[in-house]
Amino acid sequence: MPDRSADVAHLVAHDEHLAAVVGRHGPPPDWRRPPTFPTLALQVLEQQLSLDAAAAHFTALLAATGSTTLTPGGVLALDDVELRGAGVSRQKARYLRELASRVQDGRLDLAALEDLDDAAATSALTAVPGVGPWTADVFLLFALRRRDLFPVGDRALQVGTAEVLDLPAVPAGEDLAAIAARWAPRRSAAAVLVWHAYLARRGRTM
Repeated sequence: MPDRSADVAHLVAHDEHLAAVVGRHGPPPDWRRPPTFPTLALQVLEQQLSLDAAAAHFTALLAATGSTTLTPGGVLALDDVELRGAGVSRQKARYLRELASRVQDGRLDLAALEDLDDAAATSALTAVPGVGPWTADVFLLFALRRRDLFPVGDRALQVGTAEVLDLPAVPAGEDLAAIAARWAPRRSAAAVLVWHAYLARRGRTM
């Protein structure tokens, strides 16, 4: 896996805006998640929710399974009432069940993603209903530790980039992708620095 700290150091040495992030807030934490089913399930819960709310739902979901680890079988054993009791919406319950089913029967082999390039890994993930480009990007960036990703659909990255670069408007989509191109091939490290600044400004952690 690439050494993200080395990429952060390179960016800080060559980009005054990112250097200012570290100067003001210190180096970013080493955010990483294991490339496992619980990680992907949590990211499904994080869609359109705050990190705190998603974490609370995940904890409740885990408690509902009666296990210390979230497994595909544990999710599939829960009925609609139990899922709703954990705060999982009807739509996300459908997504979680589909994800659990595909991981359990091998249609989605999470271990095999390690050997795929970014495009192929993204394609495998987004074939699962409820796993869109944002979820795939975040999984690749934090769990698979891919080096050159900048999830342009992430609202915190959109706002954070505008704040870090002192832009007059919040960029999104192709505009944000064009801005982030300056940080290739270390866009994942740049994303981490922007998230770090965004959260630090608000007194929050990931």
